[in-house]
Amino acid sequence: MNYLKQAKSFSKTATEWDKLVRKFICYETQADKEKLFFYMQQILFGLQEFLHDHVGVTEAIDLKKLALSYTDTRISDIPQKKLTEVISEIIDEIAPHAVNVSSPYFVGHMTAAIPSFMVILKALVAALNQNVVKLETSKVVSVIERQLAAKVHRLIYDLDEKFYNDNVQSVDTTLGCFTEGGTAANMTALWVARNTALGPKDGFDGVEKEGLFSAYKAYDIERAVVLVSQRGHYSLTKAGGILGIGNSNIVRVASDCDGTVLINDLKEKIDTFTRDRKTKILAVVGVAGTTETGHIDPLCEMADICRKNNIHFHVDAAWGGPTLTSEKYAKLLKGIELADSVTIDGHKQFYMPMTCGMVFFKDPKHMDAVAYYAKYIIRKGSVDLGIKSISGSKEANSLILHGAFELLGKRGYGMLIDHGIELAMEFAEEIRKRENFQLVTSPKLNILTYRYCPTRIKQDLLSRTGRERAEIQEKLNEININIQRIQRERGKSFVSRTALKRKEDSEEIVVLRAVLMNPLTNIDILKEVLDEQEEIFEKHCKSMI
Repeated sequence: MNYLKQAKSFSKTATEWDKLVRKFICYETQADKEKLFFYMQQILFGLQEFLHDHVGVTEAIDLKKLALSYTDTRISDIPQKKLTEVISEIIDEIAPHAVNVSSPYFVGHMTAAIPSFMVILKALVAALNQNVVKLETSKVVSVIERQLAAKVHRLIYDLDEKFYNDNVQSVDTTLGCFTEGGTAANMTALWVARNTALGPKDGFDGVEKEGLFSAYKAYDIERAVVLVSQRGHYSLTKAGGILGIGNSNIVRVASDCDGTVLINDLKEKIDTFTRDRKTKILAVVGVAGTTETGHIDPLCEMADICRKNNIHFHVDAAWGGPTLTSEKYAKLLKGIELADSVTIDGHKQFYMPMTCGMVFFKDPKHMDAVAYYAKYIIRKGSVDLGIKSISGSKEANSLILHGAFELLGKRGYGMLIDHGIELAMEFAEEIRKRENFQLVTSPKLNILTYRYCPTRIKQDLLSRTGRERAEIQEKLNEININIQRIQRERGKSFVSRTALKRKEDSEEIVVLRAVLMNPLTNIDILKEVLDEQEEIFEKHCKSMI
């Protein structure tokens, strides 16, 4: 009787099921197909024009008002729209309130303006839907990912031919892995460093198996720390919590106003912790391209200190790593080849779509410290990439980088890097020429900071001290906050802002921050950005001084 009821119920929904299957495998009608082809043709073969026409840098609309349009929390029981209608809604209603990160006037953050071909590669990767956690769901794609890891490893470390021949497709070694971003890559590096520093010993099976409480007891310590620049990325602080050592044990090393680590302070902290004997240093992190100013830590000196003290040296090169492709500027990263591990973000200066991070290890056995196995997947002896990875299921974004390397080559990427660095130098000179601006940090790579500082106030800063000087700085901070906010809300151009502390200031100062990586951005556009900031000051902020 129950079977009969089920059959009758199914017969009533057969038409609905047919529609569902049809939607699963093809478009609703030929007319829908033609309309979708029209939309996708714009995106795939006219990306810049599409973004220009449909997406602003920002939209001057109250975020609270915008949020009120998206408060319905119920999933409808039945389909509400056709695919063409969903696409239309994204283009006509959502895109105008998104951010056109590909605009040459968008020079405020590290989000890449992706080349048009990246969209096609991304679509192909989505269509293949390979899961590189294991060979059974990816086959040759996992093999290609290992090759890509070796190529970038070689870019960083440039070891001999035999090393790469032995390790590129070895089932026994791992040169690195792809992650969802720089945060996961940094966490992976520190995970490996923790497990190596607190590894198995007589009567102890290692921190990964027995936990931190047992590890501290086995190693006769009371805390474990990681040393990193004051300007180190916040992902490193997150790692302290996730790895169980506590984020207060991510110890900040003093840096100069540009954000570069002060070697003397690093040495003092290492000496202090070493003498303490109850503190274990898991790693020291150097930064190659700080988030706020783009500066590079003294990697050679840091590597030498770590080598002498037997400390894992990790370099967070999420931003600056691709500089290695430049014949002119690769030397800026001298010392990165001495690191035990290195992070690079693909979705930054490799110009890939979101999201792609990578982490690499000089020692191809180093990632054995984080190996996991399962009987149904990632079995021992297999070449499954998920064996040594924080992630489980993973998109095959290595295929996108594979295609990009084929299309651009090392020289193509190097030209993009050269453009950004040299444009930053040119922009810095333009800022110096303008009497109402002040360059705060000169570019080392392609990031610089500056602020609006009228000539009269510059003179006051030179003559005032103490509380009077602090009050002037507070006023300048308010002016720059307003200039950045108003310019962002106007929607034509965008620079970001941050706060830095200089030797001559008692408190942090608000600065405007430009990140120059879009090949379509030029000095004329940057002059327009400055012109607009001057006009905003005259119209909205002049009364503040």
